[in-house]
Amino acid sequence: MARISGIDLPNNKQLKIALTSIYGIGRTRALEVCNKSSISPSKIAKDLDNDEVNRLRKVIESDYIVEGKLRSEVAMSIKRLMDIACYRGVRHRKGLPLRGQRTKTNARTRKGKRKTVANKKIASK
Repeated sequence: MARISGIDLPNNKQLKIALTSIYGIGRTRALEVCNKSSISPSKIAKDLDNDEVNRLRKVIESDYIVEGKLRSEVAMSIKRLMDIACYRGVRHRKGLPLRGQRTKTNARTRKGKRKTVANKKIASK
């Protein structure tokens, strides 16, 4: 079982797919890593030998920011936006969409479950 950046790669998948289980590596970057380390992207992950795993690990650690470091970098960027109180930071703080989407309807993913407000009863005379 290959372990790269603290993540166990799925054994039964092709390398180009298995590498995407690492946070920060998608399909395109997985192919780049395979090409840089001169390993076939269609090779099954369990068939990798130690030398190939070490080459993959070396390429990923030297050229890309992945996993914990990337997560903390993203979190720090969001925190910076909130600290300077720019529009995007305020929207992050309120838990609303950031990129101009409508919020009168939709936006349930960011806003969460509906909070129903009961109607006031009309006072009888």
